[in-house]
Amino acid sequence: MDYQLLLSVLVGVGFLLFLILRLKIQAFLALLLTSILVGVLAGMPVDDLLNSITTGMGSTLGFVATVVGLGALFGSILEYSGGAHRLAEYLLEKFGVKRAPWSIMLTGFLIAIPVFFDVAFIILIPMIYSLQKKTGKSLFLYAIPLLAGLAITHSFIPPTPGPIAVADILGADLGWVILMGFLVGVPAAILAGPIFARHLANAMQIETPDHWENSEQQEGRPPAVGLILAIIFLPIVLIVANTLLNGPWVDFLALPEGLLQTITLLGHPFCALILANILAWYLLGIKRGVKREQLLTISTRSLYPAGVIILLTGAGGAFKQVLIDTGSGTMIAESLSSDYFTPVIFGFLLAAIVRILQGSATVAMITAAGMTAPVLTSTAYSDVQIALIVTAIASGATILSHVNDSGFWLVKQYLGISEKQTLRSWTVMTSIIALTGLVCCVFLWYIV
Repeated sequence: MDYQLLLSVLVGVGFLLFLILRLKIQAFLALLLTSILVGVLAGMPVDDLLNSITTGMGSTLGFVATVVGLGALFGSILEYSGGAHRLAEYLLEKFGVKRAPWSIMLTGFLIAIPVFFDVAFIILIPMIYSLQKKTGKSLFLYAIPLLAGLAITHSFIPPTPGPIAVADILGADLGWVILMGFLVGVPAAILAGPIFARHLANAMQIETPDHWENSEQQEGRPPAVGLILAIIFLPIVLIVANTLLNGPWVDFLALPEGLLQTITLLGHPFCALILANILAWYLLGIKRGVKREQLLTISTRSLYPAGVIILLTGAGGAFKQVLIDTGSGTMIAESLSSDYFTPVIFGFLLAAIVRILQGSATVAMITAAGMTAPVLTSTAYSDVQIALIVTAIASGATILSHVNDSGFWLVKQYLGISEKQTLRSWTVMTSIIALTGLVCCVFLWYIV
């Protein structure tokens, strides 16, 4: 083993955490500084190091910037139209109050596909308040399933930013990432959502916060549920169809070449999300009387938070490239030769450690992806296996949300609970999601 490379990686990770935790330096700058430090300690020539950082940034942003930007635009129009709230109301009507935890979990699962976690939570929390006041049951019975559905989709299923970034860094096929995300996410949502919520509600009776007031309803009739679901799932269906129809069995299907080319074009994440944006812009905006100037303002505003994620992901790509070019990837791959320490477990542990230490799930996912990517260059893994590694990293980055995570305080504030109650509810819920995700990923790893 090359101990200089090992030392450079260990010092680099420690330096990254020191910059973020102790000095409170923005993660984008911290990742770039860490990339430079690792390259210098590993003995890279200066020109090679700078080229490596440039290549890593450019190759990552070429894909991620486009997809995250399109996803943010799409989600902003859906949010403004009132479609998210209408979908929640519809599912409650169909499931009934008795099965409300299940319908709320499903709502969170669906809404978080186009809408950022915190935005979706704030949109839907008034519905949770209303249910608690109506039934008199613990607020946890409805809030935990919502949070579980939102958290899982936000971390596991593209086109949300986290899995998009990890998939690009690892070179994963988005169609398989979506499929694996659903396979792993559903059992995790059930265990961490309605099942855990029932236990928690029996243990702690939490009322709606006194400061809550009914939120102002948006003027006009909300869009139809069928239209909302069609627009949300259109890009997902197109991406998955592209993956499946261009897989190993394409020759068996004997589809016309023109049809295959059309599916390949429309099923690329760029085109799929562009099409969804156009439909949302017209059907949820123009057709419903929203002025073009207003749509422009809404969509432009949505790109501000997306910009932070895009730059952070680019810095993560630079870190990954430095690790590859220094030869650290080969060293890490050799240390993973044991059958008991697969890349799935490796990626999960890396993401979990960074998540627990510094709080941000996005930083944890990108850091773990950057360190796991070199492993994949030395061994041939299938598209399904790489997708499982993406999901395992997402699982690790979800674990044990506590006081250094902004999500912890968001949940505490809106549910009106103490830090201790937040640890017993939200923190435990995120850990259930993470551990269930790991178990499912390991199981699928050995059967695919």
